[in-house]
Amino acid sequence: MKLQANCTMTVKAAADCPVIAMLRPRSGMAQWMISERYELSPWVRTTEYVDSYGNLCQRLTIPQGEMRIEVDMVMETEEHIRVTPGAPPTPISALPDDALLYLLQSRYCPSDKMESRAREIVGDAAPGYDQVEAIRAWVNANLEYRYGVSDATTDALDTLEHGAGVCRDFSHVGVAMTRALKIPARVVVGYLHELDPMDMHAWFEAFIDGRWYTFDATQSQPKGGRIVVAYGRDAADVAFVSNYGPLEMGDMRVTVARLDTPAT
Repeated sequence: MKLQANCTMTVKAAADCPVIAMLRPRSGMAQWMISERYELSPWVRTTEYVDSYGNLCQRLTIPQGEMRIEVDMVMETEEHIRVTPGAPPTPISALPDDALLYLLQSRYCPSDKMESRAREIVGDAAPGYDQVEAIRAWVNANLEYRYGVSDATTDALDTLEHGAGVCRDFSHVGVAMTRALKIPARVVVGYLHELDPMDMHAWFEAFIDGRWYTFDATQSQPKGGRIVVAYGRDAADVAFVSNYGPLEMGDMRVTVARLDTPAT
């Protein structure tokens, strides 16, 4: 399916503020960049690099005052995500080198403290895909999607204690429990067609049977129409804007529209 996504935000700096931004998606197996527009007002010199997770990162200094940032893209992406009940786990010895990192506990995903809870939730589900789906379904059914419960310090254990959170919190719980079962898992951020309310979104992926599978605990059913912007161990690795000085975030508006006609 062909999607047009737009993210427009304003930021305000009390003084010149260096930032690292992650706003541009990359083409890959599941998505292809057709066109893109990236605009800064006022314009400042920007450089770009690829981080250790394969994400495109933009380095710039926001000048004192207000800046408007707009990213607009047209992407070809998958209308349906792959669903494979019964897919077995990949043996640790057969995991690709770049997946090993996603077995470890991280700042917001203390998986080393969550194995007993994870095994309680998956019960007798078959190892691999069925276990991760059991985790996703449990999070969807047992955590309330609610703003104002979490902040930048909230980890997966905090979210379980609160019983509520937003998409990044749901993803942290899913990732932490999946890693606790020795299955690599990573947080993904990007755009989701027909998300309600519309915003930037977070979900997670698990490496099973030789490939990454998508799981979204905020959705009751598998849903495609996703544009991936960044992957990471947790939210600390995939922030849209990381500022190294005082920076006030203003309005942000996100839209995702389908441009082609659904197949019948």
